[in-house]
Amino acid sequence: MSLENQPYTRLDSAFARFLSQRSRLEDSQRPAFEKLLIRLSYEQNQGHNCIAISAAEQALVVASGLADDEGGRPLVVEQNRLYLQRYWQYEQRLAGQLKAMMANATPAPARLDSLLAQYFPPLSDAIDWQREAANVAVKQPFSIITGGPGTGKTTTVVKILAVLQELAAQPLLIALAAPTGKAAMRLQESIGSRKADLPCSEAIKNQIPETVTTLHRLLGARPPSPYFRHHAQQPLIYDLVVVDEASMVDLALMSKLVDALKPSARLILLGDKDQLASVESGAVLADMTHSLPEQTLELQTSHRFGGVIKRLADAVNQQEAEQAWQVLQQGDPACLLLSEDPISYAAAQYRTYLQLLHSGADFPTLYQQFSQFQVLCANRQGKHSVADLNQRIEQKLAEQRHIHVTGLWYVGRPIMVTQNNAALQLYNGDIGLCLPDQGQQGKLMVYFQRADGSVKKYLPARVPPCETVYAMTIHKSQGSEFAQVLVVLPEAINPVLTKELLYTAITRAKTTVKIVADKALWMQAIAQKVARVTGLVAKFQDGAR
Repeated sequence: MSLENQPYTRLDSAFARFLSQRSRLEDSQRPAFEKLLIRLSYEQNQGHNCIAISAAEQALVVASGLADDEGGRPLVVEQNRLYLQRYWQYEQRLAGQLKAMMANATPAPARLDSLLAQYFPPLSDAIDWQREAANVAVKQPFSIITGGPGTGKTTTVVKILAVLQELAAQPLLIALAAPTGKAAMRLQESIGSRKADLPCSEAIKNQIPETVTTLHRLLGARPPSPYFRHHAQQPLIYDLVVVDEASMVDLALMSKLVDALKPSARLILLGDKDQLASVESGAVLADMTHSLPEQTLELQTSHRFGGVIKRLADAVNQQEAEQAWQVLQQGDPACLLLSEDPISYAAAQYRTYLQLLHSGADFPTLYQQFSQFQVLCANRQGKHSVADLNQRIEQKLAEQRHIHVTGLWYVGRPIMVTQNNAALQLYNGDIGLCLPDQGQQGKLMVYFQRADGSVKKYLPARVPPCETVYAMTIHKSQGSEFAQVLVVLPEAINPVLTKELLYTAITRAKTTVKIVADKALWMQAIAQKVARVTGLVAKFQDGAR
């Protein structure tokens, strides 16, 4: 395999040389071995758990003395797959522990049917997918509830929690979690609003928590190390853990979460299996829904998300590119191709936020208004990228005198945290607004809204690494929802542009979505699918040692 014109990094090369120098191979064999290791390192950083190798490559790896099939050496060869040992261990551990959990399934409680009828009154002739999901989740210690926007995943899980509390001999300790602060905030709002409508006593309602945390906080992150306070030897105290937006959870984090559950604990995952896979390695939710049909229930009736946006999302998801393009041509103001300059359009959408800012509105009002609209891009760099659009939108707003840019920090600057800081309780993906400090003339502070609704402020110098966020990547938008979305695609196809990316972008919008793209690029993007190389499906099928 030629490495010319490939985007491998110096770190990939250094890693390959480091291992090659410690192998038992002859000098003549090492170049081929190094090329293989460079590819493994690069592909792992692109989200693959492993790479497929030929019989000749497998023989070369085994001859190196650096690989086995039991995880005792730096490399692992399993069937035709080559792993870094750590990622093989993550897969092995995750599959093995979930299989152990599933073996603990218990017979259905005698009261289950009556409780399901209480919380899920019979529908006319339609299948009540929410009730079916509850039936699966109550009977199984591990379950997955998947479905597109508006199918009622949160509504369903709140009722499941009530049913489980009704069945429990003593109140269950329940943890609610999500991968990001924004996703946690959304889940917390949803749980709080749905508890009031439960057909049960106040005592049962009070046993359902409303506080939602990030997975890193739940597990007790210990930055900068990759380790957590909770693990198999020091498990979480909870009887049940619910994780929302599970498609965003990578292999390493999911493995560590399952590792940290006590033996009797239940786990419920919520997510949309058709969304983008995690930024880091793996396609865990998709692999599990494919491999574990008895533990998975897909909600198929959308109660909130519908109309032309749903038609567009469905067409993209089913890779019906021509039909999706026709939806954009229908002239429906809720879903169409943007005909005007995207920079001028975006600046106009942010104008209300900035007008409120200059009228002296408080942070919660400003935050709510800013969150109504978002520009989404496929790439971080290049034409029509996050970097490009943020700079141009900021310049346009300055020209229109809506903002006064005096330096990096200015009144009204929206930012997104890009690096976790557990000490400050600020995490990758958190959105903040730079505003004047009340009572301190001329002083700027950066305000953040926490999942519990509280507001925290920090000096700009204390904020972790961050970036301006008039525009964000589609990856970063996962777990968020906006009234209006503008999706700006690049001018040329690239590997990032897939049907999953477009589907995720479109389903961030509640009322309107506008697209900037030409037809050729649109058709090519929908034709591309995310295809991550993993061995997780095989491990569920074959059993874990």
